[in-house]
Amino acid sequence: MKKRTALFPGTFDPFTIGHESIVRRGLALVDEIVIAIGFNESKNFYFPIEKRLEMIRAIYANEPRVRVESYNSLTVDFAQEVGAHFILRGIRSVNDFENEKTIADMNRTISGIETFILLTEPALTHISSTLVRELLRYNRDVSNFVPQQSIHLLTSK
Repeated sequence: MKKRTALFPGTFDPFTIGHESIVRRGLALVDEIVIAIGFNESKNFYFPIEKRLEMIRAIYANEPRVRVESYNSLTVDFAQEVGAHFILRGIRSVNDFENEKTIADMNRTISGIETFILLTEPALTHISSTLVRELLRYNRDVSNFVPQQSIHLLTSK
């Protein structure tokens, strides 16, 4: 039987417990998830890509069904490169849905790759990488918002 692989793309600056929840729940649906950090030169990142890769790899060091990679191409091209059959996305609100639907429709049109969307758990909808970065800028505790395995790496920017 063919392995079902999903690509979970994002900037993950930083990876939050909301992202972690999507991966955990996604693993119930597929055999493998490739967490893919995309390069986006138009964005100004808080953490360099090497640090983000290190943080996420620390979280999944003992999970053989999760790989962490980076890419600098169209998401669908990278999905095909790593053998992903699906793109996994999470949405926190109705506002996120319109954007994700548009991207999913385009991805399906140009590549045939389906996207599946998991709704964020209600207790986590207020958590975003943007808000975590804001807390970090002001030296506030973010331990309730990021996976425990990456906390020590967040402070060693």
